[in-house]
Amino acid sequence: MVERETMEFDVVIVGAGPAGLSTAIRLAQQAQEKQQELMICVVEKGSEVGAHILSGAVFETKALDELLPDWQSLGAPVTTKVTQDDIYWFNNSEKATSIPHFASPKTFHNEGNYIVSMGNVCRFLAEQAENLGVEIFPGFSAHSLIIEDETVKGIITGDMGLDKDGNEKDGYMPGMELRAKYTVFAEGCRGHLGKELIKHFALDKDASPQHYGLGFKEIWQIDPSKHKEGTVVHGTGWPLTGDTSGGAFMYHSDNNQVVVGLIVDLNYSNPHLSPFDEFQRMKHHPVFKDVLEGGERIAYGARAIAKGGLRSLPKMHFPGGLLVGCDAGTLNFAKIKGNHTAMKSGMVAADVIVAALSDGKENADLSEYKSAFEQSWAYKELYQSRNFGPVMHKLGKFLGGAYNTLDQNLFGGNLPFNFEDNMPDHATLVAADLAEKIDYPKADGKLSFDKLSSVFLSNTNHEESQPCHLKLNDNSIPIKVNLPQFDEPAQRYCPAGVYEVQEVEGEKEFVINSQNCVHCKTCDIKDPSQNITWVTPEGAGGPNYPNM
Repeated sequence: MVERETMEFDVVIVGAGPAGLSTAIRLAQQAQEKQQELMICVVEKGSEVGAHILSGAVFETKALDELLPDWQSLGAPVTTKVTQDDIYWFNNSEKATSIPHFASPKTFHNEGNYIVSMGNVCRFLAEQAENLGVEIFPGFSAHSLIIEDETVKGIITGDMGLDKDGNEKDGYMPGMELRAKYTVFAEGCRGHLGKELIKHFALDKDASPQHYGLGFKEIWQIDPSKHKEGTVVHGTGWPLTGDTSGGAFMYHSDNNQVVVGLIVDLNYSNPHLSPFDEFQRMKHHPVFKDVLEGGERIAYGARAIAKGGLRSLPKMHFPGGLLVGCDAGTLNFAKIKGNHTAMKSGMVAADVIVAALSDGKENADLSEYKSAFEQSWAYKELYQSRNFGPVMHKLGKFLGGAYNTLDQNLFGGNLPFNFEDNMPDHATLVAADLAEKIDYPKADGKLSFDKLSSVFLSNTNHEESQPCHLKLNDNSIPIKVNLPQFDEPAQRYCPAGVYEVQEVEGEKEFVINSQNCVHCKTCDIKDPSQNITWVTPEGAGGPNYPNM
């Protein structure tokens, strides 16, 4: 039995993203107003706050306005206002049709929003939280739950200094028990503890399966003559064909930089599809090529996003804690935005927790969170866009797009119909021999690149000798099941080259290059056998995004 140091807090928050930090700030603000003393701790697996944050991002300030009304005078890195909104249908690799605003859902319109680096916004939020007395521990992963008497009592941080076989190395440090009256889980999309909680407490028994997209993002330094600060470009269509849906984006931020990316919905059916390579060829379309050509790619990253919306929201409360933000799936996919709703879900959580502690309630099941969240504008947004994703899956891009435009623009999301999508993303692949093979062009090193050079730009690093954080439930499944049925799609859906099938002495072997992992969680989501479980590696491991 490992002896662990124990620390006691009023509230422990897992994850220093927008949801977790908003929770922390609101808790501290409320405590000051009520002249209460609250010990609040935030643990963050990244090497620093913001190191693992990846988001587009066009930012709606609604939640920030409520949380920190003086954010501008405080120096928030929210300065590049949207000045132009372009929406395209990409007909093919050469042509694009501009879609007028009246013919697109009004949720796509970005008047009043800002182009930001959410990593830098989170660094700003962390500074505000610390000024209010919140303790933030970067470089500490929340490895496991403390559940006693069917109540969450806190978390255990990951051990440091284990070799790949789990043996103690010199300098070994066991993880700490961080115990709390309430624990808030704000790990982001497909949080591994959130996943455990949903299963343990059956939080999703009344919900549709969560649905996901894989989002790619690159930052480019471009020719100043091509830069149009504040311009936002969204589009759909090519290169995603057939039943593969998603969308492209390009945002002109400050300093002659543009952000370019692609979201590929993970309910695609063709096991030969490579989301990474779809993104690389997308940049050769003239809409992107004309801007990027002659520029320099300076950053790369990838991350799964939860896009199921209201239909896929699990119950967000359980004895001793709450799920907030993308750990629950509060992203509003009709807007392609989730930072403001994540922040609001955390602020509501803080209000409920402070009220409970004021009444002397500890480690309770805060069922009042449900009604409090449902009374918020964030819930109203999710309700109005509840059909957005399911109707696209049911009716396809054209009819689904037409329905969503009608529903959002004329009826405010209140058409009296309810669509559901109950097919989980991992179950959508067809057999490899029934699917069309895709011949992707070779990267040219100018607009398109390979996976390894891209991972290099993400500054990803893990301690070489540590237990692999990508766990196989059954080591035989990749070769015996996934390879013959689906040509082992992990080789292609992973955006970082983590998974390979190699031939060793005449035998096929599944190789996991965990050092490359950018923590996108796609393997945990899309593996058709649900055989891969992503867990936290040693603290501070993973990407180190400076400006994403």
